[in-house]
Amino acid sequence: MSNAHGGAMDARSGYCATTKSFRSLRPPLPLPPADAPLTFPSFALSLLPSPLPAHPALLDAATGEAVSYPAFLSQVRALAAALRSRALPLPLGHGDVAFVLAPSRLDVPVLYLALLAVGVAVSPANPALTAGELSRLVSLSGASVAFAVSSTAAKLPAGLPTVLLDSPRFRSLLRHNEDRGENESAPPLDAGAVHQSATAAIQYSSGTSGRVKAVALSHQSLIAMAAGLHAQHVRSRKGVERNLMSAPMFHSMGFSSVLNGLAQGRTMVVMTDAAARAGLRGMLEAAERWEVTEITAAPPMVLAITRDRYRLKSLVRVVCGGAPLPTPVAEQFRRRFPHVDLRTGYGSTEAGAVSLMVDRDECSHLGSAGRINHNVEAKIVDIVTGEPLSVGQKGELCLRSPSTMTGYVGDDEANAAAFDSEGWLKTGDLCYIDEDGFLFVVDRLKELIKYKAYQVAPVELELILQSLPEIVDAAVMPYPHEEAGEIPMALVVRQPGSKITETQVMEHVAKQVAPYKKVRKVLFIDSIPRSPAGKILRRQLSSHLSRM
Repeated sequence: MSNAHGGAMDARSGYCATTKSFRSLRPPLPLPPADAPLTFPSFALSLLPSPLPAHPALLDAATGEAVSYPAFLSQVRALAAALRSRALPLPLGHGDVAFVLAPSRLDVPVLYLALLAVGVAVSPANPALTAGELSRLVSLSGASVAFAVSSTAAKLPAGLPTVLLDSPRFRSLLRHNEDRGENESAPPLDAGAVHQSATAAIQYSSGTSGRVKAVALSHQSLIAMAAGLHAQHVRSRKGVERNLMSAPMFHSMGFSSVLNGLAQGRTMVVMTDAAARAGLRGMLEAAERWEVTEITAAPPMVLAITRDRYRLKSLVRVVCGGAPLPTPVAEQFRRRFPHVDLRTGYGSTEAGAVSLMVDRDECSHLGSAGRINHNVEAKIVDIVTGEPLSVGQKGELCLRSPSTMTGYVGDDEANAAAFDSEGWLKTGDLCYIDEDGFLFVVDRLKELIKYKAYQVAPVELELILQSLPEIVDAAVMPYPHEEAGEIPMALVVRQPGSKITETQVMEHVAKQVAPYKKVRKVLFIDSIPRSPAGKILRRQLSSHLSRM
Protein backbone atom coordinates (compact mmCIF):
# COMPACT_ATOMS: atom_id res chain seq x y z
CA MET A 1 0.00 0.00 0.00
CA SER A 2 1.49 3.34 -1.06
CA ASN A 3 1.01 6.74 0.50
CA ALA A 4 0.97 10.26 -0.90
CA HIS A 5 4.44 10.98 0.44
CA GLY A 6 6.11 8.10 -1.35
CA GLY A 7 7.13 4.69 -0.10
CA ALA A 8 5.13 1.65 0.90
CA MET A 9 2.92 1.96 3.98
CA ASP A 10 2.11 -1.11 6.02
CA ALA A 11 -1.67 -1.54 5.71
CA ARG A 12 -1.96 -2.90 9.25
CA SER A 13 0.15 -0.46 11.32
CA GLY A 14 0.36 2.57 9.03
CA TYR A 15 4.16 2.58 9.31
CA CYS A 16 6.22 3.62 6.30
CA ALA A 17 9.80 2.36 6.40
CA THR A 18 10.90 4.89 3.77
CA THR A 19 9.74 8.00 5.64
CA LYS A 20 10.06 6.32 9.08
CA SER A 21 6.70 7.72 10.06
CA PHE A 22 3.12 6.56 10.59
CA ARG A 23 0.18 7.52 8.37
CA SER A 24 -3.48 7.46 9.20
CA LEU A 25 -5.31 4.24 8.31
CA ARG A 26 -8.46 6.31 7.70
CA PRO A 27 -9.33 7.20 4.08
CA PRO A 28 -7.77 10.48 2.90
CA LEU A 29 -10.11 13.37 3.61
CA PRO A 30 -10.21 16.21 1.05
CA LEU A 31 -10.06 19.71 2.52
CA PRO A 32 -10.84 23.07 0.92
CA PRO A 33 -7.89 24.56 -1.02
CA ALA A 34 -5.65 26.23 1.55
CA ASP A 35 -5.41 29.46 -0.45
CA ALA A 36 -9.20 29.89 -0.76
CA PRO A 37 -10.63 32.57 1.59
CA LEU A 38 -12.85 30.70 4.05
CA THR A 39 -13.78 31.08 7.71
CA PHE A 40 -14.35 28.21 10.09
CA PRO A 41 -18.04 29.16 10.62
CA SER A 42 -18.75 29.21 6.89
CA PHE A 43 -17.23 25.77 6.45
CA ALA A 44 -18.57 24.15 9.62
CA LEU A 45 -22.14 25.37 9.28
CA SER A 46 -22.21 24.42 5.59
CA LEU A 47 -22.09 20.83 6.82
CA LEU A 48 -25.58 21.18 8.31
CA PRO A 49 -28.40 19.41 6.42
CA SER A 50 -31.11 21.28 4.55
CA PRO A 51 -33.76 21.71 5.79
CA LEU A 52 -32.27 22.47 9.19
CA PRO A 53 -32.70 19.94 12.01
CA ALA A 54 -36.04 20.12 13.81
CA HIS A 55 -34.49 19.40 17.21
CA PRO A 56 -32.81 22.11 19.34
CA ALA A 57 -29.27 23.26 18.68
CA LEU A 58 -28.64 24.19 22.32
CA LEU A 59 -30.34 23.11 25.54
CA ASP A 60 -29.71 24.49 29.05
CA ALA A 61 -29.23 21.46 31.32
CA ALA A 62 -30.45 23.41 34.36
CA THR A 63 -33.56 25.18 33.04
CA GLY A 64 -34.49 23.33 29.87
CA GLU A 65 -34.32 26.54 27.84
CA ALA A 66 -33.77 25.56 24.20
CA VAL A 67 -32.53 27.37 21.10
CA SER A 68 -33.65 25.95 17.75
CA TYR A 69 -31.28 25.65 14.81
CA PRO A 70 -33.05 28.43 12.85
CA ALA A 71 -32.91 30.70 15.92
CA PHE A 72 -29.26 29.83 16.58
CA LEU A 73 -28.18 30.61 13.02
CA SER A 74 -30.28 33.78 13.05
CA GLN A 75 -28.47 34.94 16.20
CA VAL A 76 -25.06 34.18 14.68
CA ARG A 77 -25.93 36.15 11.53
CA ALA A 78 -27.38 39.01 13.56
CA LEU A 79 -24.35 39.37 15.80
CA ALA A 80 -21.94 39.07 12.86
CA ALA A 81 -23.89 41.78 11.02
CA ALA A 82 -23.79 43.97 14.12
CA LEU A 83 -20.04 43.53 14.36
CA ARG A 84 -19.61 44.34 10.66
CA SER A 85 -21.77 47.45 10.92
CA ARG A 86 -19.89 48.66 13.99
CA ALA A 87 -23.06 48.49 16.09
CA LEU A 88 -20.75 48.07 19.06
CA PRO A 89 -18.75 51.14 20.11
CA LEU A 90 -15.56 49.18 19.45
CA PRO A 91 -13.30 49.11 16.38
CA LEU A 92 -13.35 45.34 15.69
CA GLY A 93 -12.14 43.77 12.46
CA HIS A 94 -9.68 41.38 10.81
CA GLY A 95 -6.69 40.68 13.01
CA ASP A 96 -8.30 41.82 16.26
CA VAL A 97 -8.44 39.52 19.27
CA ALA A 98 -11.50 39.24 21.55
CA PHE A 99 -10.91 37.96 25.08
CA VAL A 100 -13.89 35.94 26.36
CA LEU A 101 -14.35 35.55 30.11
CA ALA A 102 -17.64 33.82 30.77
CA PRO A 103 -19.02 30.55 32.11
CA SER A 104 -20.74 28.19 29.69
CA ARG A 105 -23.90 29.91 28.38
CA LEU A 106 -26.24 29.41 25.44
CA ASP A 107 -25.02 32.63 23.81
CA VAL A 108 -21.30 31.81 24.03
CA PRO A 109 -21.26 29.59 20.87
CA VAL A 110 -23.15 32.39 19.07
CA LEU A 111 -20.44 34.83 20.15
CA TYR A 112 -17.63 32.49 19.08
CA LEU A 113 -19.02 31.94 15.59
CA ALA A 114 -19.96 35.58 14.98
CA LEU A 115 -16.51 36.81 15.95
CA LEU A 116 -14.82 34.16 13.80
CA ALA A 117 -17.07 35.02 10.86
CA VAL A 118 -15.81 38.62 10.74
CA GLY A 119 -12.15 37.66 11.18
CA VAL A 120 -11.78 38.40 14.90
CA ALA A 121 -9.74 35.81 16.81
CA VAL A 122 -11.47 34.30 19.86
CA SER A 123 -9.50 33.89 23.08
CA PRO A 124 -11.50 32.16 25.85
CA ALA A 125 -10.18 32.03 29.42
CA ASN A 126 -11.16 30.39 32.70
CA PRO A 127 -13.39 32.71 34.78
CA ALA A 128 -11.89 31.23 37.95
CA LEU A 129 -8.47 32.79 37.27
CA THR A 130 -7.28 35.71 39.36
CA ALA A 131 -7.06 39.28 38.08
CA GLY A 132 -3.26 38.95 37.91
CA GLU A 133 -3.44 35.74 35.90
CA LEU A 134 -5.99 37.23 33.53
CA SER A 135 -3.89 40.34 33.02
CA ARG A 136 -1.02 38.15 31.81
CA LEU A 137 -3.30 36.26 29.39
CA VAL A 138 -4.74 39.47 27.96
CA SER A 139 -1.20 40.71 27.40
CA LEU A 140 -0.12 37.42 25.80
CA SER A 141 -3.05 37.36 23.38
CA GLY A 142 -2.94 41.04 22.45
CA ALA A 143 -6.70 41.31 23.02
CA SER A 144 -8.25 44.70 22.22
CA VAL A 145 -11.72 43.92 23.59
CA ALA A 146 -13.33 41.57 26.10
CA PHE A 147 -16.70 39.86 26.32
CA ALA A 148 -17.61 38.95 29.89
CA VAL A 149 -20.55 38.73 32.32
CA SER A 150 -21.31 40.94 35.29
CA SER A 151 -19.71 38.51 37.74
CA THR A 152 -16.37 38.27 35.87
CA ALA A 153 -15.84 41.70 34.32
CA ALA A 154 -14.28 43.27 37.43
CA LYS A 155 -11.26 40.96 37.16
CA LEU A 156 -10.32 42.21 33.70
CA PRO A 157 -7.54 44.81 33.30
CA ALA A 158 -8.65 48.41 33.69
CA GLY A 159 -9.02 50.17 30.36
CA LEU A 160 -9.87 47.03 28.35
CA PRO A 161 -13.18 47.75 26.54
CA THR A 162 -15.68 45.16 27.75
CA VAL A 163 -19.09 44.01 26.49
CA LEU A 164 -21.37 42.26 29.00
CA LEU A 165 -23.16 39.21 27.62
CA ASP A 166 -25.86 39.53 30.30
CA SER A 167 -26.69 43.12 29.34
CA PRO A 168 -29.80 44.28 27.41
CA ARG A 169 -27.48 45.88 24.84
CA PHE A 170 -25.84 42.57 23.93
CA ARG A 171 -29.18 40.74 23.86
CA SER A 172 -30.46 43.31 21.37
CA LEU A 173 -27.53 42.57 19.05
CA LEU A 174 -28.71 38.96 18.73
CA ARG A 175 -31.91 40.33 17.14
CA HIS A 176 -30.09 42.69 14.77
CA ASN A 177 -31.63 41.09 11.65
CA GLU A 178 -35.16 40.47 12.93
CA ASP A 179 -36.76 43.07 10.67
CA ARG A 180 -34.95 41.91 7.56
CA GLY A 181 -37.03 38.79 7.02
CA GLU A 182 -34.03 36.62 6.18
CA ASN A 183 -34.54 33.08 4.90
CA GLU A 184 -33.45 30.86 7.78
CA SER A 185 -32.26 28.11 5.43
CA ALA A 186 -29.93 30.44 3.55
CA PRO A 187 -26.16 30.07 4.01
CA PRO A 188 -25.63 31.65 7.43
CA LEU A 189 -22.32 33.41 6.87
CA ASP A 190 -20.22 34.95 4.15
CA ALA A 191 -16.51 34.10 4.21
CA GLY A 192 -15.58 37.57 3.02
CA ALA A 193 -11.84 38.08 2.63
CA VAL A 194 -10.73 36.10 5.70
CA HIS A 195 -7.91 33.74 4.73
CA GLN A 196 -7.67 30.26 6.22
CA SER A 197 -4.17 31.06 7.48
CA ALA A 198 -5.55 33.87 9.68
CA THR A 199 -5.63 33.24 13.41
CA ALA A 200 -9.06 32.03 14.53
CA ALA A 201 -8.50 31.14 18.18
CA ILE A 202 -5.92 31.81 20.86
CA GLN A 203 -6.01 29.27 23.67
CA TYR A 204 -3.72 28.77 26.63
CA SER A 205 -1.41 25.90 27.45
CA SER A 206 1.69 25.16 29.48
CA GLY A 207 2.98 23.02 26.57
CA THR A 208 6.11 21.09 27.54
CA SER A 209 7.09 23.61 30.23
CA GLY A 210 5.27 25.16 33.16
CA ARG A 211 5.08 28.68 31.64
CA VAL A 212 1.66 29.55 30.24
CA LYS A 213 1.75 30.18 26.50
CA ALA A 214 -0.79 31.50 23.99
CA VAL A 215 -1.55 28.89 21.31
CA ALA A 216 -2.61 30.28 17.92
CA LEU A 217 -4.96 28.14 15.84
CA SER A 218 -5.83 29.20 12.29
CA HIS A 219 -9.17 28.88 10.52
CA GLN A 220 -7.53 26.07 8.54
CA SER A 221 -6.71 24.26 11.81
CA LEU A 222 -10.34 24.41 12.95
CA ILE A 223 -11.64 23.47 9.48
CA ALA A 224 -9.42 20.38 9.37
CA MET A 225 -10.66 19.26 12.79
CA ALA A 226 -14.29 19.88 11.80
CA ALA A 227 -13.91 17.89 8.58
CA GLY A 228 -12.38 14.91 10.38
CA LEU A 229 -14.93 14.87 13.20
CA HIS A 230 -17.80 15.24 10.72
CA ALA A 231 -16.55 12.25 8.71
CA GLN A 232 -16.44 10.16 11.88
CA HIS A 233 -19.90 11.35 12.91
CA VAL A 234 -21.43 10.40 9.56
CA ARG A 235 -19.94 6.93 9.97
CA SER A 236 -21.45 6.37 13.43
CA ARG A 237 -24.60 8.56 13.46
CA LYS A 238 -27.66 6.94 15.02
CA GLY A 239 -30.77 9.12 14.66
CA VAL A 240 -31.22 12.34 16.64
CA GLU A 241 -28.29 12.82 18.99
CA ARG A 242 -27.93 14.81 22.20
CA ASN A 243 -24.45 15.54 23.50
CA LEU A 244 -23.78 16.45 27.11
CA MET A 245 -21.26 19.31 27.27
CA SER A 246 -19.25 18.24 30.32
CA ALA A 247 -16.16 20.37 29.60
CA PRO A 248 -16.53 24.16 29.98
CA MET A 249 -16.57 26.16 26.76
CA PHE A 250 -13.41 28.09 27.63
CA HIS A 251 -11.43 24.83 27.68
CA SER A 252 -10.01 23.56 24.39
CA MET A 253 -12.04 20.34 24.69
CA GLY A 254 -15.28 22.20 25.36
CA PHE A 255 -14.53 24.82 22.68
CA SER A 256 -14.03 22.14 20.04
CA SER A 257 -16.91 19.95 21.25
CA VAL A 258 -19.61 22.61 21.14
CA LEU A 259 -18.63 24.11 17.77
CA ASN A 260 -18.18 20.76 16.06
CA GLY A 261 -21.28 19.27 17.68
CA LEU A 262 -23.35 22.12 16.27
CA ALA A 263 -21.77 21.63 12.83
CA GLN A 264 -22.87 17.99 12.99
CA GLY A 265 -26.48 18.96 13.72
CA ARG A 266 -26.58 17.62 17.26
CA THR A 267 -28.38 19.01 20.30
CA MET A 268 -25.71 20.29 22.67
CA VAL A 269 -26.88 19.97 26.29
CA VAL A 270 -24.96 22.76 28.03
CA MET A 271 -23.86 22.58 31.66
CA THR A 272 -24.51 26.26 32.30
CA ASP A 273 -23.27 27.89 35.50
CA ALA A 274 -26.22 26.76 37.62
CA ALA A 275 -25.93 23.16 36.38
CA ALA A 276 -22.13 23.01 36.64
CA ARG A 277 -22.18 23.89 40.35
CA ALA A 278 -23.73 20.48 41.04
CA GLY A 279 -20.46 18.80 39.97
CA LEU A 280 -20.18 15.28 38.56
CA ARG A 281 -23.47 14.18 40.08
CA GLY A 282 -25.21 17.12 38.46
CA MET A 283 -23.78 16.11 35.09
CA LEU A 284 -25.08 12.57 35.47
CA GLU A 285 -28.50 13.84 36.54
CA ALA A 286 -28.55 16.05 33.43
CA ALA A 287 -27.50 13.13 31.22
CA GLU A 288 -30.37 11.03 32.52
CA ARG A 289 -32.95 13.84 32.55
CA TRP A 290 -32.27 14.95 28.98
CA GLU A 291 -31.71 11.42 27.63
CA VAL A 292 -28.33 12.22 26.13
CA THR A 293 -26.85 9.87 23.57
CA GLU A 294 -23.22 10.97 23.91
CA ILE A 295 -21.05 12.34 26.70
CA THR A 296 -17.64 13.86 26.11
CA ALA A 297 -15.95 13.09 29.40
CA ALA A 298 -12.67 13.25 31.27
CA PRO A 299 -11.64 10.08 33.18
CA PRO A 300 -13.12 11.21 36.55
CA MET A 301 -16.57 11.40 34.95
CA VAL A 302 -16.20 7.96 33.34
CA LEU A 303 -15.38 6.61 36.80
CA ALA A 304 -18.44 8.37 38.25
CA ILE A 305 -20.66 6.85 35.55
CA THR A 306 -19.48 3.34 36.46
CA ARG A 307 -20.05 3.84 40.20
CA ASP A 308 -23.28 5.82 40.37
CA ARG A 309 -26.91 4.73 40.25
CA TYR A 310 -27.91 6.41 37.00
CA ARG A 311 -29.15 4.09 34.28
CA LEU A 312 -28.53 6.36 31.26
CA LYS A 313 -30.77 4.27 29.00
CA SER A 314 -30.33 6.55 25.97
CA LEU A 315 -26.54 6.60 26.08
CA VAL A 316 -24.90 5.36 22.88
CA ARG A 317 -21.27 6.41 23.36
CA VAL A 318 -18.84 8.08 25.73
CA VAL A 319 -15.85 9.89 24.23
CA CYS A 320 -13.06 10.09 26.78
CA GLY A 321 -10.01 12.32 26.51
CA GLY A 322 -7.92 14.86 28.37
CA ALA A 323 -5.97 12.30 30.40
CA PRO A 324 -5.27 8.53 30.30
CA LEU A 325 -8.23 6.35 31.30
CA PRO A 326 -7.26 3.57 33.74
CA THR A 327 -7.89 0.16 32.15
CA PRO A 328 -9.75 -1.13 35.26
CA VAL A 329 -12.17 1.80 34.92
CA ALA A 330 -12.69 1.00 31.23
CA GLU A 331 -13.38 -2.63 32.12
CA GLN A 332 -15.88 -1.61 34.82
CA PHE A 333 -17.63 0.67 32.35
CA ARG A 334 -17.92 -2.06 29.73
CA ARG A 335 -19.40 -4.48 32.27
CA ARG A 336 -21.98 -1.95 33.43
CA PHE A 337 -22.83 -0.56 29.97
CA PRO A 338 -22.07 -3.38 27.50
CA HIS A 339 -24.00 -1.70 24.67
CA VAL A 340 -22.32 1.70 25.01
CA ASP A 341 -19.18 2.48 23.00
CA LEU A 342 -16.37 3.82 25.19
CA ARG A 343 -14.17 5.74 22.76
CA THR A 344 -10.85 7.00 24.02
CA GLY A 345 -8.87 9.58 22.08
CA TYR A 346 -5.83 11.80 22.22
CA GLY A 347 -5.33 15.44 21.39
CA SER A 348 -3.97 18.68 22.73
CA THR A 349 -4.43 22.42 22.43
CA GLU A 350 -1.33 22.56 20.21
CA ALA A 351 -2.00 19.49 18.05
CA GLY A 352 -5.79 19.43 17.84
CA ALA A 353 -7.61 16.10 17.57
CA VAL A 354 -4.97 13.43 16.89
CA SER A 355 -6.55 10.02 17.42
CA LEU A 356 -9.89 8.44 18.35
CA MET A 357 -11.69 5.11 18.41
CA VAL A 358 -14.57 5.23 15.93
CA ASP A 359 -16.38 1.87 16.11
CA ARG A 360 -17.13 -1.08 18.38
CA ASP A 361 -14.13 -3.10 17.16
CA GLU A 362 -11.68 -0.29 17.87
CA CYS A 363 -13.24 0.27 21.30
CA SER A 364 -12.09 -3.22 22.31
CA HIS A 365 -8.44 -2.06 22.32
CA LEU A 366 -8.44 -1.02 25.97
CA GLY A 367 -5.60 1.19 27.08
CA SER A 368 -5.04 2.77 23.69
CA ALA A 369 -5.98 6.25 22.49
CA GLY A 370 -7.39 4.94 19.22
CA ARG A 371 -6.03 5.12 15.69
CA ILE A 372 -4.57 8.26 14.12
CA ASN A 373 -7.17 10.57 12.58
CA HIS A 374 -7.59 11.60 8.93
CA ASN A 375 -4.69 13.60 7.46
CA VAL A 376 -2.45 13.16 10.51
CA GLU A 377 1.18 12.04 10.25
CA ALA A 378 2.98 10.73 13.32
CA LYS A 379 6.57 9.96 14.14
CA ILE A 380 7.99 8.30 17.25
CA VAL A 381 11.54 9.43 18.04
CA ASP A 382 14.15 8.27 20.53
CA ILE A 383 14.12 10.67 23.49
CA VAL A 384 17.92 10.73 23.65
CA THR A 385 19.13 10.57 20.02
CA GLY A 386 16.04 11.93 18.22
CA GLU A 387 16.23 9.03 15.74
CA PRO A 388 12.88 7.78 14.32
CA LEU A 389 11.57 4.55 15.83
CA SER A 390 9.35 1.80 14.42
CA VAL A 391 6.27 -0.17 15.44
CA GLY A 392 5.98 -0.93 19.16
CA GLN A 393 8.96 1.22 20.18
CA LYS A 394 8.50 3.90 22.85
CA GLY A 395 9.64 7.46 22.22
CA GLU A 396 8.42 11.03 21.93
CA LEU A 397 5.38 11.49 19.70
CA CYS A 398 5.85 14.10 16.94
CA LEU A 399 3.02 15.21 14.67
CA ARG A 400 2.27 16.98 11.41
CA SER A 401 -1.29 17.77 10.33
CA PRO A 402 -3.48 20.60 9.04
CA SER A 403 -5.01 20.93 12.53
CA THR A 404 -1.68 21.67 14.25
CA MET A 405 -1.26 25.13 15.78
CA THR A 406 0.54 27.83 13.82
CA GLY A 407 2.64 28.55 16.90
CA TYR A 408 2.85 30.27 20.27
CA VAL A 409 2.00 33.96 20.04
CA GLY A 410 5.04 36.20 20.46
CA ASP A 411 7.29 33.43 21.78
CA ASP A 412 10.05 32.56 19.32
CA GLU A 413 11.95 30.58 21.94
CA ALA A 414 8.97 28.33 22.68
CA ASN A 415 8.26 27.86 18.96
CA ALA A 416 11.87 26.83 18.31
CA ALA A 417 11.56 24.23 21.06
CA ALA A 418 8.13 23.00 19.91
CA PHE A 419 8.89 22.36 16.21
CA ASP A 420 11.82 20.62 14.54
CA SER A 421 13.40 21.80 11.28
CA GLU A 422 10.91 19.75 9.19
CA GLY A 423 7.83 21.18 10.87
CA TRP A 424 7.12 18.26 13.21
CA LEU A 425 5.39 19.31 16.44
CA LYS A 426 7.10 17.74 19.44
CA THR A 427 4.32 16.76 21.85
CA GLY A 428 6.40 16.00 24.92
CA ASP A 429 4.47 12.73 25.31
CA LEU A 430 6.11 9.31 25.59
CA CYS A 431 4.13 7.03 23.26
CA TYR A 432 4.20 4.03 20.96
CA ILE A 433 2.07 2.77 18.06
CA ASP A 434 1.37 -0.96 17.94
CA GLU A 435 1.19 -3.37 15.01
CA ASP A 436 -2.51 -2.55 14.47
CA GLY A 437 -1.96 1.21 14.29
CA PHE A 438 -3.25 2.01 17.78
CA LEU A 439 -1.61 4.84 19.69
CA PHE A 440 -0.65 4.29 23.32
CA VAL A 441 0.28 7.24 25.55
CA VAL A 442 2.69 6.19 28.29
CA ASP A 443 3.31 9.52 30.05
CA ARG A 444 4.51 13.10 29.78
CA LEU A 445 8.28 13.18 29.25
CA LYS A 446 8.73 16.03 31.72
CA GLU A 447 6.96 13.97 34.39
CA LEU A 448 9.11 10.84 34.10
CA ILE A 449 10.77 9.94 37.39
CA LYS A 450 14.52 9.33 37.12
CA TYR A 451 15.20 6.42 39.47
CA LYS A 452 18.93 5.63 39.25
CA ALA A 453 19.45 4.89 35.54
CA TYR A 454 15.79 4.06 34.93
CA GLN A 455 12.82 6.13 33.80
CA VAL A 456 9.55 5.50 35.64
CA ALA A 457 6.23 6.69 34.18
CA PRO A 458 3.90 8.08 36.89
CA VAL A 459 0.78 7.30 34.82
CA GLU A 460 1.60 3.58 34.77
CA LEU A 461 1.77 3.51 38.57
CA GLU A 462 -1.32 5.70 38.92
CA LEU A 463 -3.38 3.25 36.85
CA ILE A 464 -2.28 0.41 39.12
CA LEU A 465 -3.12 2.40 42.25
CA GLN A 466 -6.52 3.41 40.91
CA SER A 467 -7.37 -0.27 40.30
CA LEU A 468 -7.57 -0.80 44.08
CA PRO A 469 -11.23 -0.57 45.18
CA GLU A 470 -10.15 1.16 48.42
CA ILE A 471 -8.55 4.04 46.50
CA VAL A 472 -10.66 6.88 45.08
CA ASP A 473 -7.81 8.65 43.27
CA ALA A 474 -4.03 8.71 43.19
CA ALA A 475 -1.08 10.64 41.81
CA VAL A 476 2.59 9.69 41.65
CA MET A 477 5.32 12.27 42.09
CA PRO A 478 9.14 12.18 42.19
CA TYR A 479 10.62 12.49 45.68
CA PRO A 480 14.29 13.49 46.08
CA HIS A 481 16.59 10.68 47.19
CA GLU A 482 20.32 10.98 47.86
CA GLU A 483 21.31 7.62 46.38
CA ALA A 484 18.67 7.05 43.66
CA GLY A 485 18.18 10.67 42.60
CA GLU A 486 14.38 10.35 42.68
CA ILE A 487 11.99 7.72 43.99
CA PRO A 488 8.27 7.28 43.15
CA MET A 489 5.98 8.66 45.86
CA ALA A 490 2.22 8.02 45.80
CA LEU A 491 -0.32 10.58 46.96
CA VAL A 492 -3.48 8.60 47.64
CA VAL A 493 -7.12 9.46 48.33
CA ARG A 494 -8.75 6.61 50.26
CA GLN A 495 -12.39 5.59 50.01
CA PRO A 496 -14.39 6.91 53.01
CA GLY A 497 -13.91 4.50 55.91
CA SER A 498 -10.95 2.69 54.31
CA LYS A 499 -8.08 1.70 56.60
CA ILE A 500 -5.65 0.71 53.85
CA THR A 501 -2.08 1.35 54.97
CA GLU A 502 1.07 2.65 53.34
CA THR A 503 2.56 -0.85 53.38
CA GLN A 504 -0.49 -2.38 51.70
CA VAL A 505 -0.42 0.25 48.96
CA MET A 506 3.27 -0.32 48.26
CA GLU A 507 2.85 -4.11 48.25
CA HIS A 508 -0.06 -3.87 45.78
CA VAL A 509 2.13 -1.96 43.31
CA ALA A 510 5.25 -4.06 43.91
CA LYS A 511 3.43 -7.24 42.84
CA GLN A 512 2.74 -5.77 39.40
CA VAL A 513 5.89 -3.89 38.37
CA ALA A 514 9.64 -4.31 37.98
CA PRO A 515 11.62 -3.54 41.16
CA TYR A 516 12.83 -0.13 39.94
CA LYS A 517 9.22 1.03 39.45
CA LYS A 518 8.07 0.30 42.99
CA VAL A 519 6.33 3.04 45.00
CA ARG A 520 8.62 3.75 47.97
CA LYS A 521 6.62 6.40 49.85
CA VAL A 522 2.89 6.96 50.35
CA LEU A 523 1.04 10.02 51.59
CA PHE A 524 -2.71 9.98 52.18
CA ILE A 525 -4.43 13.24 51.20
CA ASP A 526 -8.01 14.52 50.83
CA SER A 527 -8.13 15.10 47.06
CA ILE A 528 -6.10 15.17 43.85
CA PRO A 529 -6.38 18.52 42.04
CA ARG A 530 -7.33 18.07 38.38
CA SER A 531 -7.97 20.31 35.39
CA PRO A 532 -11.42 20.42 33.71
CA ALA A 533 -10.07 17.82 31.25
CA GLY A 534 -9.03 15.48 34.08
CA LYS A 535 -5.27 16.10 34.01
CA ILE A 536 -3.55 15.96 37.38
CA LEU A 537 -2.31 19.43 38.40
CA ARG A 538 1.05 18.21 39.62
CA ARG A 539 2.44 21.61 40.52
CA GLN A 540 -0.37 22.02 43.05
CA LEU A 541 0.68 18.73 44.64
CA SER A 542 4.28 19.82 45.17
CA SER A 543 3.41 21.45 48.51
CA HIS A 544 2.82 17.97 49.94
CA LEU A 545 6.50 17.08 49.43
CA SER A 546 7.46 19.25 52.40
CA ARG A 547 5.34 17.03 54.65
CA MET A 548 7.46 13.95 53.96
